[in-house]
Parts: sequence; C-alpha cells; structure tokens
Amino acid sequence: MKLLRVKFISSSPSPDGCPAGGLPEFAFIGRSNVGKSSLINMITSRRGVAKVSSTPAKTRLINHFLVDEKWYLVDLPGYGYAKVPHTERRKIREMIHSYILKRKEMRCVFVLIDSRLEPQPNDLNFLSWLGENEIPFFILFTKTDKLSETGMQNSLARYKKRLSHHWEKLPLIFPTSAKTKEGREIILGIIEEILEGRL
Repeated sequence: MKLLRVKFISSSPSPDGCPAGGLPEFAFIGRSNVGKSSLINMITSRRGVAKVSSTPAKTRLINHFLVDEKWYLVDLPGYGYAKVPHTERRKIREMIHSYILKRKEMRCVFVLIDSRLEPQPNDLNFLSWLGENEIPFFILFTKTDKLSETGMQNSLARYKKRLSHHWEKLPLIFPTSAKTKEGREIILGIIEEILEGRL
C-alpha cells in the first residue's frame, strides 16, 4: 500500500466528537513512552504527523488522521504513566474504553509494546481486556533496532510464553522499528487486507 496523502482532521476528548462519515478506522495505542508517535510517523512516511515528545503521556485526546480520503489512522492516548494524577488516568482509561467499545468504524487495534522490557502488567491487563471484549488486535513490538537478533527472539519467546498462560491461540506479534522502518509493510498490508475484506 502506497500512502499519497495524510491529513490531520481532529482531536477529540470523547468518541462523540470523532469525525462523522463512516470511514474505517485503525487505532494505535500503547504504554506511555513506547514510541507510538515515532512509529506513526514511520508508517505514514511523514515527519511530524504525530508529535514526538520527550514527555510521557503527552497525548490526551483521540487524534484522527485521514489517509488518502479512504481511512483514518487513530492515535489514542497512552496508558500506564504513573505521574499522571489518578483522576486523569481514570478519565483517559474511560475515554479509551469508550472509543474501542462503541466506535463502530474501528476495525482493529494495534497495541504497541516495548520489545526491550519484561512483560508489563499494564500491557497484559489491556490485552486481556481486548480479548474479553472480542476486539480484533495485533501486537507491535517497538524499538527492535535496539536489540540484537538473539535478544529480539528471546524477548518474543518470553512474551509468547507469558501470553500462553491465558490465551489458547496467541495474538499475532510483529517486530517494528521507527528507525529502520521494520514492520511498515506488514502493518500497511494488514490494513489493506482488512479494507478489502480479506482479513
């Protein structure tokens, strides 16, 4: 899939404020500081589409980017940043859950997970919540350029082992890197197959 035009449309504090029109939406989410903005910029091949910040939990709204007038890439707020006040964390969590459960245009969620870390409770809990609610999702391992091939395989095996405790069929996991562009074609291929009804 070749992306010709990517345009920021809106930032919404709730699903009620999201764009109308019924175009398919593909959501990206992950723990704070997982590299989501960098990955979105890599996928779209546009610098500055999503604002990269050194401050975790920068994204607090539902951001919609229109791609080739055909579908939306949706940048959801990050989760799990402890320094955000509890009331604000709850508000963000409710916003995320409301969007995922109620937004009929959403086709799937791409969950970003830092490949360098041990399985984190926030990530595992969120994946379980998606599964319990039968939400289609794919896992994207980020920052794989910071690992050796052996380190990457060990991290992948460790994560699959942990997931196997709760999942009969393991979710699909794809390695990605905003630096090397690893995973870009796979992600766009998944989106294309869903758009064409082949997945």
